[in-house]
Amino acid sequence: MSKEVSEEGQGRKDYVDPPPAPLIDMAELKSWSFYRALIAEFIATLLFLYVTVATVIGHKKQQDACDGVGLLGIAWAFGGMIFILVYCTAGISGGHINPAVTFGLFLARKVSFIRAVAYMVSQCLGAICGVGLVKAFMKHPYNSLGGGANTVASGYNKGTALGAEIIGTFVLVYTVFSATDPKRSARDSHVPVLAPLPIGFAVFMVHLATIPITGTGINPARSFGAAVIYNNDKAWDEHVSAHVLLTFYCPFLIFETKTWFIFVMDSGFSGLVHL
Repeated sequence: MSKEVSEEGQGRKDYVDPPPAPLIDMAELKSWSFYRALIAEFIATLLFLYVTVATVIGHKKQQDACDGVGLLGIAWAFGGMIFILVYCTAGISGGHINPAVTFGLFLARKVSFIRAVAYMVSQCLGAICGVGLVKAFMKHPYNSLGGGANTVASGYNKGTALGAEIIGTFVLVYTVFSATDPKRSARDSHVPVLAPLPIGFAVFMVHLATIPITGTGINPARSFGAAVIYNNDKAWDEHVSAHVLLTFYCPFLIFETKTWFIFVMDSGFSGLVHL
């Protein structure tokens, strides 16, 4: 008898999986919290692009290679802003600030289709406005120094750039899923509070590795916003247009595989049973 009770206790979960989000939830459109979340995503992405692209332009303005923040400082700007903004907006919108993250969470049924599309639109619009502010404040250096737009660096081809973006995006989204795993809420109650920290560090580390190759996209809104503002009065050159296409294509190409892998590593297919 005691053995049966022991086995039953061992088999009982110490957490409850949240129910999957509905694919289409029209009731969201009548909720103020939905529109508040869209505003939060818009403002967060605007601030993210403003601070980071301004940091990039400010560094490129320096005449001496030893002046300015350097590659390390640029990576810190991106990672630090994600840490700050995720912390600020997590309780309002979930703190996505990235269409790739939103799409991954949609595949895992964490957000509805309507919310996912609305978030992506808000993020892209916020990115365009954020880079637009940088151009307004730093017009001459902005136009002469590339506008913070992503390009494939000399010596690398588009295949290499695609591979770098795939790996970088995987690192980011894997970290997001791991840091926000509901199973951790029961085992380690402090982890959700600290979630912005590993997510920010993931962005920082990926930028260190990928800036020399593509300038680091891993965020379609970041690449799209910078490309739109920088190329709004000129023909899109091959490198910029190709990189924007790559950053939008990467999530659609690999997210299903990544989501399966993430949940297999979490030792349970429960997250994908509903797909």
